[in-house]
Amino acid sequence: MASKLPLPPLALLFLVLLPPLCSSWLPADDDDAAVSRSVFPMDGDVAWVVQVSDLHISAYSPERAADLALLGTALRAIRPHLLLVTGDITDAKNRQRTTSRQDEYEWVTYKKTIDAIAGSGGIDKSRIFDIRGNHDTYGVPYRGGKLDFFSTYSVNSQLKRLSTISSILLQGDRSYQFLGIDDTMSVGIRYPANLFGHPTDKRIEAVNSELQYWTNHSNVPVTKVVFGHFPMSFTTSSEKGQRYESVFARQSVSAYLCGHLHAKVSKQLWRYHKMRTTEGHKSSFWEWELGDWKDSRLLRILAIDGDAVSFIDQTLKQVLQTSILVTYPTDSRSMNMLVSEEWSMRNDINVLVFSHEVIRNVSARVFDSHSEFKIVEEIPLQLVASSSAQRPLFHAKWNAENYKSPSPTRYWLQVFVLDSHGVKISSEQRPFSVEGKMAIPTSPWLNYLVFEVQWEDMYQVLMRSNMAFTIVLLFIPKLLYHFVRRSSSYQRWVVSVLSSPIQQKKAYFWLVWFLMEGTRSNPFWFCMVIYVLWLIKMPWFWGHATSENGEIAQMYLSGWSMPFHDGGLTGNKLGNPDVLVITLPFLYLMVVPVIVLVYSLFAEKAIVYLRHSRRIEYSADSANMHVESAYLLPVAPGALLMKFSDKMVSAMIQFCGSWTRRALLLACLITAAIHLKLCSRLMSAYGMVPVALSPPLTWMPLLLLGSAAYCTKLHAD
Repeated sequence: MASKLPLPPLALLFLVLLPPLCSSWLPADDDDAAVSRSVFPMDGDVAWVVQVSDLHISAYSPERAADLALLGTALRAIRPHLLLVTGDITDAKNRQRTTSRQDEYEWVTYKKTIDAIAGSGGIDKSRIFDIRGNHDTYGVPYRGGKLDFFSTYSVNSQLKRLSTISSILLQGDRSYQFLGIDDTMSVGIRYPANLFGHPTDKRIEAVNSELQYWTNHSNVPVTKVVFGHFPMSFTTSSEKGQRYESVFARQSVSAYLCGHLHAKVSKQLWRYHKMRTTEGHKSSFWEWELGDWKDSRLLRILAIDGDAVSFIDQTLKQVLQTSILVTYPTDSRSMNMLVSEEWSMRNDINVLVFSHEVIRNVSARVFDSHSEFKIVEEIPLQLVASSSAQRPLFHAKWNAENYKSPSPTRYWLQVFVLDSHGVKISSEQRPFSVEGKMAIPTSPWLNYLVFEVQWEDMYQVLMRSNMAFTIVLLFIPKLLYHFVRRSSSYQRWVVSVLSSPIQQKKAYFWLVWFLMEGTRSNPFWFCMVIYVLWLIKMPWFWGHATSENGEIAQMYLSGWSMPFHDGGLTGNKLGNPDVLVITLPFLYLMVVPVIVLVYSLFAEKAIVYLRHSRRIEYSADSANMHVESAYLLPVAPGALLMKFSDKMVSAMIQFCGSWTRRALLLACLITAAIHLKLCSRLMSAYGMVPVALSPPLTWMPLLLLGSAAYCTKLHAD
């Protein structure tokens, strides 16, 4: 870590007294790396902020904005140093939620609501920081355009803080830095292909520099917290492969706050990042996702007490009840620091109590989980004297040595509060470790899949594995058929397997036979090969990728290709890997099933021949049999099939009777219905006419299935 350079006294005084409304604008090479700085004075050494995320203010759900009045009431009780709004401010969807567009009415509603919150909550508007989410960029062709309502109605825009990086310093006995990052796409692709955060190399380097800046220019320790909209699992790497995780580890960030995934997935999407810096040092930080306001009405109160970060999440469906946040000791299940030689035990307890009522008494109890949770000690807490009469911090001294333990979950803490009406409130019991030991709980599999899998890499794995399987499915059977069709080796192998007494164990024979029969029709095989190769390299469909009246863009497997707003230039691979919500369902639910169904229809055609050949064997002479065989299946080796044992032919007829084709046709109809459903959604999202006139996506799967069913219809009887 770089050495700390003390500021001259006058410069330090200037920073502390800097009016919060005056945020300096520090332009970089371009908007990708622009930074706005704000400095606020702070009383004492404990700071707390409120975070809300995913408001999704909608013209069709006015209750979301109306219920924000409860947030204003809550802020009056909490009295936070900052209010952070971490993206997806508006919903930008139609009533049916099938199309996306920016609605100015929703943004006007947000501005009026946030103004009312600032008034009723008693918070200075300059202490409110909002950033874009992916919904806030749906259908915005470029920043600063007429459809970019964030640049007009957001709090940051009104205070001239329209930078992609917001740097906030709370300065008191210690300094606390909050760094907000806007990683939305500069070209706002419409729903659904707008799902990931897209940092650039310049932005990542600017974040690294800004996190280092206050370390170099502060004569007191700086605790750092970063906030954004997108989780790390839904944030891509930069052009050069850089990622935020390494920057956060190198700059000793304590926590990263985000939203985006909503509480329907889980209310506890937490991730502990363990990193090794380029210098070889171990570092770590927590990532804490906050559920949505949209449906769950969640808010988070996060506090920093020295180098300890803690938080509680509250559901705000009624007036805020008395809330208790223990700022030290922190919960050992979500501590923000590793055990190190620098760890020092603190002999104190700090508790924040947020209430609309006057608090009469606060006490803390310590329980020993190794002794059936018996009370070990009860400690009274006193209100901390402060120049601010509204500072709800309670404090007590204790002997931390009494609670040293090899187990991070042996001792548990619970705080009890008594208000002026005699109402008793208690906090949740939580384990603590005075030695800094951690007890990180195991994540459920769904939490792990959504929050800890890097979906940028997972898309490449899923997409490439699908394409590899498809190519193998097309070419390997064709090569096998090509090499054996002119020799008798294949026929001898078939006869030996079918006549073997253990032939029932040769399951792989049926798979090989099925695949080779499926590739025998050269026209269909070549059509499917050309179609797959088209999907790999050529555009899938055309559509209005940004605004409803914007220019037509092309969507490839690797992303969107579209002209930039100033003309002359074309952006390629835009919205990659965001297009996975389109490409993966189509590859897995359409392309592979279509190939398998085409193979199945032609294999069923060969099976039906066996049924006809057995009937003819008992009703006609050999000459007539060969004539009908040639008519039914000219390329089938009829002479060879007649050598099959009666038992085998009977089994095949029993297994592949007339119901087989009906089942295959039903599967074709189901696949066609899924295809039409996918296409209808894309037509709603990107325009009906351009998508409907895109043969690779809209017509080819149906043509392949329909043609295959027609060409094999002779054997349906």
